[in-house]
Amino acid sequence: MKIQVISKRVLALCIAIIVVCFGAFLTIGYDNPVGDYNEPQLTELIMWLMYLLVVVTAGLTVWSVIKSARSNKGNDSAAATGVPGGKITMFTILLLIVSLAVGLVTGLDEVPFTAADGTVTTAGWVTVVDMFIGSIYILTIAAVLAVAISMSGILTKSASK
Repeated sequence: MKIQVISKRVLALCIAIIVVCFGAFLTIGYDNPVGDYNEPQLTELIMWLMYLLVVVTAGLTVWSVIKSARSNKGNDSAAATGVPGGKITMFTILLLIVSLAVGLVTGLDEVPFTAADGTVTTAGWVTVVDMFIGSIYILTIAAVLAVAISMSGILTKSASK
């Protein structure tokens, strides 16, 4: 079975599971008092779903990288498809590192955070959270730009010349 078919089926399965879980989360009762708040009854389900999806995504990523490395041994993907996969990979890794560095620098002055229930989070953890939030913003903007450029066909037209 081709990797594209497997990828499409896994994506469809993940989307179906997510839709069912969030549908249940949003429609099944909110009568679950926790302290001063009213927590939806299926909050735990959504949290475990997110944990599961992170683990599955990480596993599929590792599997995909290993499979791709084995199948492309000695082949230049840019020569076969016109897409410079190596350059894209290096740019993506560099962008990730830069976005994490920017997030770290912007979050260095954080102070400890005290939640309403008295739980204290150290300044270091607040900085780490800020670092990841900043990098999520940067990587999301980069992903939207990449999709827009890809859908416009600019790269395809320039590669075919």
